[in-house]
Amino acid sequence: MSNWFFRHLSIGRRKKEGFENGITLVELLITIAIVGTLSAIAVPTYTDYIRRNNNTTATVDIRDIESQIERFKALSGRPPNNFAEAGIAARNDPWGNPYQYLRIAGLPPADWQGLCRRDRSANPLNADYDLYSNGADGQTQKSINNAQSWDDIIHANNGAYVGLASKY
Repeated sequence: MSNWFFRHLSIGRRKKEGFENGITLVELLITIAIVGTLSAIAVPTYTDYIRRNNNTTATVDIRDIESQIERFKALSGRPPNNFAEAGIAARNDPWGNPYQYLRIAGLPPADWQGLCRRDRSANPLNADYDLYSNGADGQTQKSINNAQSWDDIIHANNGAYVGLASKY
């Protein structure tokens, strides 16, 4: 019975004494199952790798921008009003959104109070300037307590922390 079953389910040309250059349906199904299992493992792993790589790239970019801002501060005694004043070329984060910057130090609170980023206790994240990426979703809120801000890459504690807002 089993010989008859496999002979009739084979794919390929049939000769009088057997099959030539063919595979059985069972072999094909096993191959498809193996490929499907490997794909189910590989796709989430690759997606996570891309996410971590983009987060690292944004962190490195923010550290680079910080160093250029600090260079400007050393020469002028204050943070720049914008990237152009510091000679920083417009840059986009790994998700294609521009990095965000807001000068805080040396300005009256009325100019930045409602615009600066806030920590979970509603305190300003920085005293000098805010610098951040809107993250993978391209959305943000002023408070990092908001779910839309959790994937943001932030400069916080006056540069002592740069990384995911959700981990700050």
